[in-house]
Amino acid sequence: MKIRFSKMHGLGNDFMVIDACSQTIALQPAQIRLLAHRQFGIGFDQLLLVEPADAADVDFRYRIFNADGGEVEQCGNGARCFVRFVHEQGLTQKPQIVVQTASGIIQPRLEQNGLVTVNMGAPRFAPAEIPFISDTLAGQYALALTDATVMISTVSMGNPHAVQVVDDVDTAPVATQGPQIEAHPRFPQHVNAGFMQVVQPQHIRLRVFERGSGETLACGTGACAAVVAGIQLGLLTSPVTVSTRGGDLTIDWAGPGQPVMMTGPAVTVFEGEFDTALFSQTTPVR
Repeated sequence: MKIRFSKMHGLGNDFMVIDACSQTIALQPAQIRLLAHRQFGIGFDQLLLVEPADAADVDFRYRIFNADGGEVEQCGNGARCFVRFVHEQGLTQKPQIVVQTASGIIQPRLEQNGLVTVNMGAPRFAPAEIPFISDTLAGQYALALTDATVMISTVSMGNPHAVQVVDDVDTAPVATQGPQIEAHPRFPQHVNAGFMQVVQPQHIRLRVFERGSGETLACGTGACAAVVAGIQLGLLTSPVTVSTRGGDLTIDWAGPGQPVMMTGPAVTVFEGEFDTALFSQTTPVR
């Protein structure tokens, strides 16, 4: 059996996107890990599935799987690729679509200039909604790591984020602290670890160690979370340009209770198909 797919990216955060409206596909975690492998499979940070909506006022259902095979709630760069994909595949002609995710409804819009804007919904801060183990709600929390204690802000953008302010993202300990924060016991569902350098009140640089994928070239929800955290701390004013290693996003947030708007590119790299006979191989170790 052959499955058609598109390889896409948003600022280098890359995806395998599958139309599950016209194709039947059910993937196990080990199969996703094989497809994600950059030597033995297609290679990607996340797998995106486009599924039929199960509600009258929704256009599509959007499912996201990390490279380790685990399903997650949200992916901002993926949401931009999602709306471009459904247009390119002729699944809709609407410039703005309503999409159901595991964390709620999002509304990505394809702009006339080719960029994509996504209403990512309002951020959440209560520890139970992250989830994060804390008896109190605070703007920052002290998090004890193996060799240091760092100050983090916790934000849910439909998925959990821990953001810390650093002097220079180029020298930030992403490779060492990122895995510790991601799997810290105070985050029972793990967390995306963001490292934010404030350049100016409307410009930051950002690196993110994503749960289940490691450091990626860009993270859309991580950019949203970092800007929200920076505004809450009084360090930033909206709109904010977020410079990642893959390029720039624009994040706009009017304050508590308001949705975060994310604008950036989405690019199709190639289209292809794979034979499910691939799954007879032994799954490589990532």
